[in-house]
Amino acid sequence: MSQATVGKWGDSLAIRVPLDIARASGLSEGERVDIETLDGDILIRRPAARTRGRSEAEAAAAEIIGESKRFSLGAISIRDLIEEGRRG
Repeated sequence: MSQATVGKWGDSLAIRVPLDIARASGLSEGERVDIETLDGDILIRRPAARTRGRSEAEAAAAEIIGESKRFSLGAISIRDLIEEGRRG
């Protein structure tokens, strides 16, 4: 766990993000972040990371859907397989 000291920056307070935390999170200079409080804690989120994660998930889903068209289940539907799995 890293620690930081709160300092004054103009009329605001500032926290320097330790380099190991910045590197681990992919945070870069000039990047905008969302800041909110949650049960008395400060939560910092990177909107860019969420956007990138969503686009990667959408690309993976499209690949799965594309690949699934190459394979046939014959007369068995996905619903039949799910029900069979539930029966054990």
